[in-house]
Order: sequence, then structure tokens, then C-alpha cells
Amino acid sequence: MQLSFTGRRRRVLALCCALFCLCGMLATLSYQRRTAAASAAADNWGLSFQKEGEPPAGNATAEFLAGYDAWYVGDTSRPVIYLTFDAGFENGNTEAILDALKAHGAPATFFLVGNYIATQPDLVRRMVAEGHTVGNHTNTHPDMSRIADRASFEKELSELEALYEQVVGQPMAKIYRPPQGKFSQSNLEMAKALGYKTVFWSLAYVDWYTDNQPTRQQAFDKLLPRIHNGAIVLLHSTSSTNAEILDELLDNYEQMGYTFGDLNDLLFAGQTGP
Repeated sequence: MQLSFTGRRRRVLALCCALFCLCGMLATLSYQRRTAAASAAADNWGLSFQKEGEPPAGNATAEFLAGYDAWYVGDTSRPVIYLTFDAGFENGNTEAILDALKAHGAPATFFLVGNYIATQPDLVRRMVAEGHTVGNHTNTHPDMSRIADRASFEKELSELEALYEQVVGQPMAKIYRPPQGKFSQSNLEMAKALGYKTVFWSLAYVDWYTDNQPTRQQAFDKLLPRIHNGAIVLLHSTSSTNAEILDELLDNYEQMGYTFGDLNDLLFAGQTGP
């Protein structure tokens, strides 16, 4: 029996709808595969600031990171900020930084490598004695995203743990920052399996070139407008600019209504301790 014009039109429309749905399903599957591949691949931590005074977007969401006990920002509903410093070596600036932190009663987390702990035991002990936390920045500061096997990954962390305990006489906090912010999903998984909290950051600026330091004004132009609730601030203790401005910077943050939180309280909330 020959179909009527209306029947043929309905049949064509039904076929088009089916093809449209199939294309949508294929596109969704393709997107999911690309997303899974991207999340499993190595990446460099990065930020995109959308609005002054508001938390930036990271290249992994806070929700994604939370699945691996990883953080880049704290509670954005409260004016509390968390100070962190990375250090691969000592060049005479840490004492001034510690003095400024002490003057403001501001706790900080220092992410150190093996070379620093081995060559600066007195400074490390001072950090701990003054209420700061020493976090794990790996023993030799490699690109951890290139380490695929758990044994090698664990070795970088455990060797620093042992050195720290030898110098300080107590276990190291299970807080880890990937060198240069280079990470992969498998890194996050391995760190979590080892009991570590991975910590990125939500505010930083280019302060690590010791022979090309930012001016005081350049530092303030980056660090003041972009501060936000829950900020995890990354600074380098090798920066002479940071040593010079830190006391004034903390004054400014206090005048803006911010207080300084202990990263342990954020990462280990509800637990007995790190």
C-alpha cells in the first residue's frame, strides 16, 4: 500500500529525529572520552580570574579536586585566607618573612624540598617552633606528572618525610604540593592513597625569578585586587620583594577585613589532627 504524503512526511521526520538523537549521543560519548583523557593526562595548574575580589576558576574544579582530597581554595563564604610559601633553597629572605608572620600572628605553611631541610635545619625548626607547618614539596623537586608508578612517587614523599623527622623530631604533616603545580589524575590518586592532601593555590604572582624581582608596586597590584575569601596564597620565600613587603601586605589584608587561617584547620576539619 502506498504511503500518503502525510505518512511519508511523518516517517521522514521520525527518521530525522532518530538521527539527531544518535548524533547527540555520539557527541556526548566523544566529549566524555576527551574529558576523561584530559583529566588523566598531565597538566599544569592554572587560574583564570573573572572578577576582582572573587575566587578564580582553576583548570580543575574544586568539586573534581575534592574527590582526591585536593584543594586550591578554601571556604569562599568567609574572609579567611591561607598563606603558603614554596622554597627550594635559602637566600637570606626567610628570616624577614618569619618576622612579619610573627608580628601578625599569622600561621603559614612552608612547602620545602630535601635540599632546604638538609641545609637549613635551624630555619626549619624555627618555622615549627613558631607554629607554622612544613609541607611536602618532594625530596628532589621533579616533574611529578611524569612519574607513573606508585613506588617512585612514594619515594619522593617518604624520603622527605624521613629527613624532616630526623631534623625536627616529629612526623611531617600529610600535606603535599606538586612542584611547579604539575600534576595528573594518577598523581592525585596516589597522593590520596598515601594519606596526603594535595594543595594548589588560588592566588600567586611571578615572584620566583631571583634576578628579576617584581617591584613593590607590581607585587601589590597583583596581590591586593585579587585577594578573595578562602584564598590559598602562594608566595616564594626566595623572593626579596616578598621579604620587603610582607609586613605591609599583611597589614593591607587585615585592613580589608581578612584574617589568617591555619591550613591544617581547613584540610583536616573534623579530624583529630594531621
